[in-house]
Amino acid sequence: MTELDDIHDEFELLGDWEQRYQYLVELGEQLPPMPEKYKTDNNKVKGCMSQVWLQAYRNEVDSDLIRFYGDCDTTIIKGVLAVLIKLLSDKTLIEIEKLDVADFFMQLNLDENLSPNRHVGVYAIVELMKQQARNLQLTLT
Repeated sequence: MTELDDIHDEFELLGDWEQRYQYLVELGEQLPPMPEKYKTDNNKVKGCMSQVWLQAYRNEVDSDLIRFYGDCDTTIIKGVLAVLIKLLSDKTLIEIEKLDVADFFMQLNLDENLSPNRHVGVYAIVELMKQQARNLQLTLT
């Protein structure tokens, strides 16, 4: 995935964890607002210590491509969410299903800097993204 490579390169330029942490915070702040109507229990990520909501929707131009809205109440996870949305939006279900979270963590060195509880939360976020993408695919068939 070239997006993961691009994101990896951005993180590499930053050097130490403090700079990467600040970058994640900035990405979270830039995340477009999620419409309040999507902040429902069905869209809430289970297994994450933070309050995280996701909503998958189809690209208006190409209905095979999926996009995501997202929001979170904590800055660092909101930044990770922003990275995941950037990475997985405008992808097909097959491309979304291929995301390897462990590889994602390793390439961005998040595995070394996020707590185990946050790892669990990020896995839960990705799983909900994949599930919502699957559900959207079912509506096409």
